[in-house]
Amino acid sequence: MRKLFTIDLKDYNPNGKKFYRSSVRGIIFDHDGNIAMIYSRKYHFYKFPGGGIEGDETHLETLAREIKEETGMTLIPDSVKEFGEVLKIQNGDESGKDTIHIQRNFYYTCKVEDEIGDQELDDREKALDFVLRFVPIEEAITVNSVFKSDDAFKKQMAEREKRVLEILKGIDL
Repeated sequence: MRKLFTIDLKDYNPNGKKFYRSSVRGIIFDHDGNIAMIYSRKYHFYKFPGGGIEGDETHLETLAREIKEETGMTLIPDSVKEFGEVLKIQNGDESGKDTIHIQRNFYYTCKVEDEIGDQELDDREKALDFVLRFVPIEEAITVNSVFKSDDAFKKQMAEREKRVLEILKGIDL
């Protein structure tokens, strides 16, 4: 998969313990050209539907599960196409700089069935007050551009998603 960009905060001890996490994210457009995004009503930022790979799940299995959980929509497996990867490297230890958090984020364009069911959010997602919204790309870019947080993970996630949205804005899928 092509590398879109790397975010490396260099805020860690390079000799620290490495923690690896991979995730998949879905890029879904509706019939009007709006993009499906997960919005945090608590913190006011957008993210692509998706999340971490669990156990020996494939990317496709994770994508289908995460889209179902976060949006209530059902993935059409044959529609999935690779879009790109974002590598994020940052301090992963809240008490110091002894852990390096290395996250590979794999983005896929995909389609979903028309019916939207209920979300199945975990406790963390419920605390963030996640809701599905279909918005123009420009709106999601604007919201994430002004997002401020002392939480480095939320801040970098909003920045990562904004940069992917800017890439999407410049191409015709």
